Amino acid sequence: MAGNSRNGSSTFSVLGSDVAIKGDIKADADLHLDGKVEGDVVCTSLVQGETGAIHGAVKAETARLAGKLEGSIEARELVILKSAQIEGDVHYETLTIEQGAQVDGRFAPKGASKPSEAERTMPQAGEPQLKVAAQ
Repeated sequence: MAGNSRNGSSTFSVLGSDVAIKGDIKADADLHLDGKVEGDVVCTSLVQGETGAIHGAVKAETARLAGKLEGSIEARELVILKSAQIEGDVHYETLTIEQGAQVDGRFAPKGASKPSEAERTMPQAGEPQLKVAAQ
């Protein structure tokens, strides 16, 4: 299930829907997750299938979420598909959300400081744009 890194191709790992892990996952590779993880996930690229469930924080360069996430996520490029259910804060550089996705948390661009209560209620000029993908 893993690619060969000796010939220059990237490696990837697949955690199928029949896999449940308690503990943190750190991978210097791409990760496709259809199973359940109770712990933090750190990887280069994360693709979460609709059956995937993570209860913990996620940190990745790129992430494509279609399942359930209970915890914060930090990704440079983040795509949230319509089947996704996220409970936690979302930190990103670029963000795409399909119509129908459920997110209960705060959105903040990576590197931004936490806004005060007054700043959260007032729109700011030059804020990152949020794209909603067409169905």
